[in-house]
Amino acid sequence: MSQLNRLQRNAIVLSLAGELRAAESWCGETHLQKAVYLLQELTEVPLGFDFILYKHGPFSFDLRDALIAMRADYQLRHLIHPIPYGPSLVATDTGKKLQERFSSVIGKYRKQVTFVAKQLGSKSVTELERIGTALYVQRENEPMTVDQNARRVNELKPHVSLDLAKAAAEQVDEMVAAHGSSD
Repeated sequence: MSQLNRLQRNAIVLSLAGELRAAESWCGETHLQKAVYLLQELTEVPLGFDFILYKHGPFSFDLRDALIAMRADYQLRHLIHPIPYGPSLVATDTGKKLQERFSSVIGKYRKQVTFVAKQLGSKSVTELERIGTALYVQRENEPMTVDQNARRVNELKPHVSLDLAKAAAEQVDEMVAAHGSSD
């Protein structure tokens, strides 16, 4: 599967942001980081972002730079909320036109985008960290049991209890199974 070009990739990210908001996600940068990670790693949409395990789970400096560039290109903007809430990321009119221009690419990956948005839309930032980390651990150490995954998540993120790590590992397994059955 060939990697998408920059504008195609931006259109997919904008589509994902819209789907996340429709699924009741706050859609701040953390939400988008974790959702893009799942979209790329779990559903294999060829976005081409490099992710590392960082402070709050999988993080892509490439994606952060792409989001900054999308804001500079007027494709994406911050929707500011009252304190203590952070901004949401939403498509601008230019971003919506980009999505129209690449509607066939978006259509090709709509099922995957919708799947990820439904899976993550209602999740809190802390849940996203646990789920993203559990998927990261699973991808780095396959095959592994839920208990092995949970222990590794807890080692990497000591603030995540074994019980919460196990719940996240189970959710990842359920997502993998659900995605596999929807192919």
